[in-house]
Order: sequence, then structure tokens, then C-alpha cells
Amino acid sequence: MNTLEIARKFAALGETNEACKAYKLALNECQNKEPATEFECALNILQFGRGEDYKISYTCLRDLYNQGFAQDDILAIMDEAFYQPNVKRLQKRYEKNCKLLSKYPYIFRKDFLPFVELPIIFFPYDDNQYTPYDVKEQHFGEYVNFQHPVISRNFFKDLAKPILAADVFSQYELEYLNDNVRKSEWVARENHIYLHYTSWPVFCAYLQCLDLQALLKDKKIVFLIEDEIEQYPIDFKERFGIDYSKNEVKPIGVREINRLIWHTQLSAHNGGDFFNEIFDAHPNLLVVQSVMFDTIEDAINRYRRILKESSSIEIAQKRLQRQDASIVAKLWSLRDASDKDFFVGLCLSDRKRFSPFLKDDSRIVPTIFFQPHFHIIDYVLRTTEKGQTFLYSEEYERIVQSTLFQNFKYIKTFTPMRRFTTSHAATVKFSFERHKMSDSTREGRVMPDLVFNKVLNRSFMIDWQDRLFKDCRLVRFEDGKLNPKATFTALAAFLDLPYTESLTYCSESGELNPETLPGNDIGFDPAAIYRKYDDYANDSERTFIEYFLRDAYEYYGYDFQYYNGSLVDVEKVNKWLNEFDVIDYYMYITRIENFNDEAFDILSKKQKETNYPGEITQKMREDLAKQLLEKHMQEHRELRLENTKILMRGLHFVNKNGQPLHMMPLLKLDPELLEQPLYR
Repeated sequence: MNTLEIARKFAALGETNEACKAYKLALNECQNKEPATEFECALNILQFGRGEDYKISYTCLRDLYNQGFAQDDILAIMDEAFYQPNVKRLQKRYEKNCKLLSKYPYIFRKDFLPFVELPIIFFPYDDNQYTPYDVKEQHFGEYVNFQHPVISRNFFKDLAKPILAADVFSQYELEYLNDNVRKSEWVARENHIYLHYTSWPVFCAYLQCLDLQALLKDKKIVFLIEDEIEQYPIDFKERFGIDYSKNEVKPIGVREINRLIWHTQLSAHNGGDFFNEIFDAHPNLLVVQSVMFDTIEDAINRYRRILKESSSIEIAQKRLQRQDASIVAKLWSLRDASDKDFFVGLCLSDRKRFSPFLKDDSRIVPTIFFQPHFHIIDYVLRTTEKGQTFLYSEEYERIVQSTLFQNFKYIKTFTPMRRFTTSHAATVKFSFERHKMSDSTREGRVMPDLVFNKVLNRSFMIDWQDRLFKDCRLVRFEDGKLNPKATFTALAAFLDLPYTESLTYCSESGELNPETLPGNDIGFDPAAIYRKYDDYANDSERTFIEYFLRDAYEYYGYDFQYYNGSLVDVEKVNKWLNEFDVIDYYMYITRIENFNDEAFDILSKKQKETNYPGEITQKMREDLAKQLLEKHMQEHRELRLENTKILMRGLHFVNKNGQPLHMMPLLKLDPELLEQPLYR
């Protein structure tokens, strides 16, 4: 008896739960092979399923219809099961939008179609998604989520004239434009948002799914339908008698800023400083670069505490003399001020530092460009009850749980990546030099196991269920150095910024070509790409890194320089591990002083407990320190073996919900703008 027969048997016996499970298995077995069987399975899953089982049937029926199978029957089923239960809600929204637009002064066509004549029917899929059905073409489109938090185009590419965009049907993008384009009255010039819709019937159809009420309140938007595009831009003084030039420019407000660009710190020495220097002088950004996250949190908490303790605006302003007085007054009056409000306030109060070129009469609200920094990004491997592997990082958790991030409505995320072996060796060099310069023996000054820190740090793999990574790109450091025009044109477009002259040079607080850290290569000097740092990594360590990051090498376009592509077994991996001479050396020597101190403490305690009258000799101290340190290093080696065994099972990682992690999409460059061949 095959799976389908088993499903039918369960259905006949009234065992609906088991029948549904069997029909789902049968559907997987026959998908794209037997339309009639798929149809039968989809109908029974729809009948017997629970929870979100209906989505399986929905997708199957939609695809079968588009393939031309049983179209009349399928359309009738889709109509009864998914459209009719929601049609009143869609019609009500359509009629409300038509009523609002009929009274709106900046739409010049108002012959709205009757609801029954709309050319597109929207079949709800879940609370957020619809499938459009083209009545004329008799075809279902792809799923549409009108609230999908992605800005899909470069709306702000050219700010020489008012914003113009065609066929914007995303609620999220419409709200984004409305929230981020400043009112004409505030910038003392014509600055409306011109939305051009190339088809009046299609525009009408989408009014079933959009909510325009809040968008029309400030009268920022001008709707241009079909050939009305010729009116762009409108002379409001001549046509409507409104002269915006008579207004005074309004300073940017704390709650106007609702957009964040998160420049993530993938790991140390990954090219982050270079990207900060590129965006440093952009006229539409407040650039907060490489600031320790603790420092920002402490500053916000201090700001909040002082305002809470102040009984008047004047007292608050006196205690916060370094902050802009008008911003302090605004925040003092906001008794519900969020961490995000205080962060924005800190940025606006120090515009000389964060954006010396920002102007209040800009067409768009500035964006916060933020690289929260940590001394190191640590990941550990954990396994689920099902044996799946997921990655945990305390630093990552602090970011995703931060109310500072959560309160920004619009977030773009980008991550610079540098060749892993180069980044690793540079980090070893930096870490050791920091150790030599420090008089402290704190744990932060010892060398971590940076080989495994690199291998386990897979933060280029994103949790697609995490809001912070809904709209993200990875950009290669080597591309920025070798092909800056192509790289920063593409990155500006993704971040929805104009490509300005400021993206053609490096600066820090306006100073050209800074040496951000001693020894850093200045500007677009490509030396850092080709430097090997041979004193800080050996071939076994680098081969190990390449092998266990081989999926990232392939996905992001890096050739192997050490791993030869051959089959790898446990014996070969153990050979590599036994040859970790360089990292072990630096880990050892940066810990000697710590363990000397620990040995002295142990001997002193033992001396007191036993009333031993003898002297603690240097040799006794060194011998014990050596034993303790060897034990410590052995524990590290055992942890390496444990982690390696997990990695050898395969490079498959999941989020906390057991869903697979995805590679962060790579920023695509325009081949026409390449100055040199792409780095491999």
C-alpha cells in the first residue's frame, strides 16, 4: 500500500489527523509529477488540516492553476475558501481610500472604478500576505506582503529635485517616504513626494490593500496618474498660490529621525574602519562609528537619569551643558522618551563630530549610521534536542534585544567582509601588540583562541526571522579597495542614499585620509589586501580556517589559497590541529604573567594554611605557573576537538526555532563600473 492509499484509508476511517499527515507525505512524493494526485492531496489537506496546514493547499492550488490544471474548479475553491471570507474587509478598505482621495487636493483624477470592476483580485494568504489574481490574464502572481520591511529601490538617488517614484505599492515603502521626506514648509522650498502610477485601473486595484489615511494627513504626496507625469515638478506658487520660500527652515527634530543604517562588526580587522571613513562626510548621515556599545548605553542611561532627577528644563540644561539646549528641552518634555530618542539627541547635539556637513534644509531626514563596537565577537556552538547546530553570541544577543535598535522603524544592515585568513592573522597581530603595550594582566589582554573565534563566527549567516536582517547586504573589503566606484555606487543605492563626492575619499570628522589606527593603510591603498602577516599564522591554521569556512568562500567569491579542495577526514583535521603552533604560542606567552600571579596566590594560600615557614621561590612559582598554564592550554585543545567534531558533521546551522540560517546576500556590483577585475 503506497502513501496515497494509506491517506485514503485513514480518511475513510475518519482518522482525519493521520489522513492529513499521510496526504502531506503523498503530496511531497508526487509534486510536479502528477497534477491530479496533487489536487486530491491539496483538497484533503484543506479539509482535514489544522493551524497553518491550509497554506500547503493554498500554494499547491495556486501553482496548479497557473499550470492550467482544473482552473474552473480551483478558482471556485480559492474563491470560497480564501476570498469570500475576506471580501467585505477588502471592499471596505477600498471604499475608504477612494473617499479619502476624492477629497485630497493633490490627486487630479477621481473616476474610481466600481469595486467589482477592479482588474486585480487579492486572495489573502495570511495576516500579512496576499496573492494577486489578474482577472484579464487569468493568472496568480507571487505572494505580496505590503508590510515587508525592505526598501527595494534607491528613492533618494537624486536630491536635486523633489522625490519622484513610479508604481510604489508597498505600504512599508509609502510610509518610509512619508516619514523621511521633510515637509516643504520645513525646508522652505517645494519638496513634495511625487508618486507616478502608470495604470489607473491597477492603482485603483491596490487601494484594496493599502491604508492611505495617515499618509494623506500632512499633504506631502502628489499623485500623478499615467501621462500626468508631464506635470512633474509642479510650481506650487503658480498653481496653488503657495510660496514655501517664505517659511523658515525648521531644525531637524529628535523624533523626525527614524531610520538606522547598522554597520555590523563581523569580526576584528575586517575593514570596518575603511567603510566608516568612506561614509564619514556624507551630507545625509549622522555617522557614529566604532563606538563601544557599552559607551553608548552608559551615555543614554546617564542622559535619562539626569533628566529624571531634574525638576525643571533649566536645571536639566545646566547639568547637560555639553548637549544642545533645545534638544535637552525636547527630551525633558518627552516623559515617554525611548533609548532611541536619547541616542538621536546625543547625535544631534554633536553635529560637528557626527555630521559636519548635515544641513537642515535637506530634502530628506538624516539617517543614523551606527557601528556599535565590541572588543571581540565571540560565538559558541550549541546543539538542539534534534541534533541541529545553532550559534550563540552574547554580543549578537545584546544587539537584537536592544530597545535602541528595536525603536527604529526603518533599518538597513550591511556587513563588510575581508578574506578570512588575512583578517585572522591581522587580528592576531593587533591582539599581541595590544598585549605588549598594556601593563594590565586583565583577561581582555590575553590572546583568545582566534582560529576558532574566526571559524565559529559565522555572523555572515543571518536569521531570516530576525527583523534586523530583513534588509541587508554583505560587501567585500577587497571590492571597496580595488573597485571603489562600483562598490560605493552599489552600496549607496542599497542604503538608499545619493552617491555623493564624499564617497570618493576617506576621512574622519572631515579630516582627509586619516590613519585610524597606527599602521592602517591609508585611503584606497590596497596593501592590506595582499599582506600575508606570516608571523601571525601558519599554513595549517589557515588551511583549517578555509576548510571550515569553505561554504562562505564559495558563496562570496573567494578562491582558496591554502586548502587544496581535497577530501578531508578526521585524521587530516587532527594533523592540522596538532600544528597550531603560532596561535598556541601567542596564547601561551600572553598568559604567562596571569598564571605567575595565580601560582603566587595559590602558594601563598597554601603557605598560610600549612604554616610553612619557608620562602616561596621564583622557581616554585614558575613551575606551578607552567603546570597551570599547560592544563589551561590542554582544556583549549579539548574544546577545539569538541567543536571540530560538531563542524565535521556538516556546515548546517539553524536559529533558535530550528529554521536554517541563510547566507547574507552579497552586494552586486555593476560590471560597467569596475576599474579592475573582481578580487578572487
